[in-house]
Formats: sequence, structure tokens, C-alpha cells
Amino acid sequence: MRRVIAIAAAAASLGGCSSFSFDYFKSAPTPVQVQLESSPPGADARTSIGPGCKTPCSVSVTPPDQGGFSVTYTLNKYQPATIQVQVMRNPGDLTTAATTTIDPSPVFAELQPMGPPPKAHKLRPRKPKAPAAATAPADPSPFPGPGAPAPTGR
Repeated sequence: MRRVIAIAAAAASLGGCSSFSFDYFKSAPTPVQVQLESSPPGADARTSIGPGCKTPCSVSVTPPDQGGFSVTYTLNKYQPATIQVQVMRNPGDLTTAATTTIDPSPVFAELQPMGPPPKAHKLRPRKPKAPAAATAPADPSPFPGPGAPAPTGR
């Protein structure tokens, strides 16, 4: 009987080890504040990872583990602009805390005004072409054309 209880206890303890992971020791990514600015101010800025606001403003984002994200700025009568943001993580160690840095900071976009709409070309009615004259002109030139007989007369 003791043997059965010992085997059951060992099996239960080994079963718990199979689901053990070091992910429990990783801290959850901390959100960072991202300052968004534009020229002219008042543009709608939206990050590719969710939050957005009207510039100048600040949003709190949880950056992705790898790579970065983008911020797209839109404003009426201005061309949209997209800025790429790089995320750099320093994992830290026993003596320093982990840090997350974004570049550029603040995220700034200079919006370009849209040009005037293209002018519509007015079509003018075409004048019909005159039919080509089939006969030679009535008053010939004083100079004979090629292949014309030489003038006679003295």
C-alpha cells in the first residue's frame, strides 16, 4: 500500500513539472508614452498598434516584442504621412532595470498641403478643314516649278 501511495505522489509531482515554463519569470511588457506632434497641429495621428489622438498629444502603447510600429497622420487638405518608429529594448540585469526606448521621440510629421486639383481642359470645337484644291492656282508664280517647260519668247 505504501508503494502505491509513493508512486501516485511521484507521478503527480512529475506531471506538474511537465507544465513548468520559464515564461512565468518574464515580466509583462510595460507600456511606454509616445509623444505625437505634427506641423500643422491638429492632425489625426493613429498608431499601427491601436491608439491614436489629435496632435499634439501623447498616447500609451505597449510596443511589440520585435520590430517597431508606424504612426499615420491625416488632416484635411494635406497629404497623409506615415512615420516608422523603432523600438529598442534593454533587458536589464540584476543591477539595472529593463528599459524600452523608441526612436524617433517625439514622433513628428510635417504634412504637405495638397496641390490644387488638376484643371479641366475645355474642349474647343474643331473647325472643319477646307477641301484641298485640285486645280493649280490661277496666277502662276513667275518662277516655273520643277519639270515645267522653259518659257519661250523673246
